[in-house]
Amino acid sequence: MSRLLARFFGVTSQHAAARTAVLPRRIRVVTRVVSTSHGLQSLTRYNETTDWQKKLSPEEYVVTREKGTELPFSGIYVNHYEEGMYHCVCCDAPLFSSEAKFDAGTGWPAFKEAHGTWGRDESHASIFRRPDNSLGSPGTEVLCKNCDAHLGHVFDDGPDPTGERFCINSVALKFKPRENNNLENNGQN
Repeated sequence: MSRLLARFFGVTSQHAAARTAVLPRRIRVVTRVVSTSHGLQSLTRYNETTDWQKKLSPEEYVVTREKGTELPFSGIYVNHYEEGMYHCVCCDAPLFSSEAKFDAGTGWPAFKEAHGTWGRDESHASIFRRPDNSLGSPGTEVLCKNCDAHLGHVFDDGPDPTGERFCINSVALKFKPRENNNLENNGQN
């Protein structure tokens, strides 16, 4: 009997090895979606009841809510160099200072750093970064921290000291010129 069992197990194990060589074993793979725009819960004050299509122009909606991109050299802030602050078109959060703007020649407004950045610390800035592969290669998307609006992307080919280039869609921005405090003080004297 023991011989019979030994022979049975020997044949079964050879058969299993042959089956494994012919057909690969099915390995159960459990995947978890890391990031999709459909299932994300906003960490902000805006929720699903905000009607962005009523609040924004069609171009603003496509870029900020559907992660679109305006055509290069078509934005109003590409060659804009007035002193002031660039705010989010959706929620009016201050995003980028005109002092951080530079001409990258790419066709979109470019900034060295976000407003509120201290060195490499962006915890006080109104932007956050998210991995993004929509451009065909690994990249980093830039979003508004207050309302999750898509602003653009950040690349590592910028000028010193950060070495970063925030490539931002003009249609996602609203510019507010810097108020001149000297005129107010002179008028009171």
